[in-house]
Amino acid sequence: QVELVESGGGLVQPGGSLRLSCAASGSIRSINAMGWYRQAPGKQRELAAVISSGGSTTYADSVKGRFTISRDSAKGTVYLQLSNLKPEDTAVYYCKCTVMDYFVYTRDYWGQGTQVTVSS
Repeated sequence: QVELVESGGGLVQPGGSLRLSCAASGSIRSINAMGWYRQAPGKQRELAAVISSGGSTTYADSVKGRFTISRDSAKGTVYLQLSNLKPEDTAVYYCKCTVMDYFVYTRDYWGQGTQVTVSS
């Protein structure tokens, strides 16, 4: 079994910054893609950013130039630096990791979500 634990959400004023973290633990052989998704009230969950095992990154157009995704593979942790935040960034942010376990079985795991609220 694999568990993802997120942290770092909170309330921030427009223009402010936050750093989200997601740590994976459990029966992990390797972690492939690691990503952050977000879901605003009344909207579908959408990709914010993803990073491959090789370090390649992809961002949603709405966050390009403001968010930065990174990972520490040795620690099984992915980060999302959120800068120049806007009220429309308000959402629950979820971490998703594609994990190969010790039985060489690969599947996606999701974190529990962390709330980010941008408001003055």
